Amino acid sequence: QAHVDEATSIPLDELEDRIDELPHEKLVVATCRGPYCVFAADAVRMLRAHGRQAVRFEDGVAEWRVDGGHLTTGANA
Repeated sequence: QAHVDEATSIPLDELEDRIDELPHEKLVVATCRGPYCVFAADAVRMLRAHGRQAVRFEDGVAEWRVDGGHLTTGANA
């Protein structure tokens, strides 16, 4: 429903098919709804299995917003 501005939003069920949209030379940060959501951890495992550098953002987009971060929402998310 929302993602960090300037990020590429790829749902976990689409990640394997769309992995080539992500840059090879950059660290990929996977995020989810919050610290107890497992989707980001699953995404990191998948990304690393495909040779990407990836880490999990410990908080979710709600915490990002509360801390003053900007999000893209609506049709552009």
